[in-house]
Amino acid sequence: MQYLKEPNKSIIRFLIEGMKVDHKEHNMRNYLGRSTPIVGTSLIMLVALIVLVVLGSVKARAEQEVGHLQFISQGGLLYDNWYVHLGTPPPTDTHPGYTGIGEQGAASWRCPACHGWDYKGDWGGYAQGRQRQGITGIRNMTYAPLEPIVAVLKDDAHRFGGRIPAQAMTALAYFVARGQIDMDLYIDRKTRKASGDPDQGARIYQTICARCHGINGKFLNFNTTEDPAFVGTVANQNPWRTLHKIRMGQPEVDMVSMLAFTTRDHVDVLAYAQTLPVR
Repeated sequence: MQYLKEPNKSIIRFLIEGMKVDHKEHNMRNYLGRSTPIVGTSLIMLVALIVLVVLGSVKARAEQEVGHLQFISQGGLLYDNWYVHLGTPPPTDTHPGYTGIGEQGAASWRCPACHGWDYKGDWGGYAQGRQRQGITGIRNMTYAPLEPIVAVLKDDAHRFGGRIPAQAMTALAYFVARGQIDMDLYIDRKTRKASGDPDQGARIYQTICARCHGINGKFLNFNTTEDPAFVGTVANQNPWRTLHKIRMGQPEVDMVSMLAFTTRDHVDVLAYAQTLPVR
């Protein structure tokens, strides 16, 4: 236990000896220099020691959880757009492994170009359409060890070795292993509607998201003036992409990750976003 590395040996010895005596009036002059009932005092000190251990354990778990969420969010941003998040020049060629017709050039090097925003590749949203390539998703890598995932990212199929630094590569692998969710549990594939509670989502959106996106979701236009796209537009057109960004944030801009909230909260926000104007 890092917060209680070496308990005071005299206290431990006192506690052990205290447990051995009977319930008659004993005192602990040799320990504290004053007359005090040994059984009662030892019990108090035992409780105090237990409290220290418990508090240390809680603090350690809390710090571990913070690091866990930070690593997942970094990996999620890299999955979204690794070269923008890293601030490196984008690739100029089309990824050799990309066989779809939906993306060309640098965009084809982004993970969702092949594996999808639902993480299922041709098992999910890319089973048909312009993005269909016959490439599997990453759902089968959930809870896999990080080393094999990193090895896959560096292999001849992915070719990220030398493009993504080692620490970032580990964060991306951590997202694959620990950060992805089964979006089919929360989004109806036919209707594209989220299963969340819009009223609960409104409470979060209007107190956090609206500061940048506006109360009606139209403060930021993600497309052109002639063909605008707002929060409501993208939430209805591609709820899988929207849910990923709600959870992980947006590369390069000040859209924060909401991983400190629960997945149910994320889905509630998505459900509310789908009620906002699309034009």
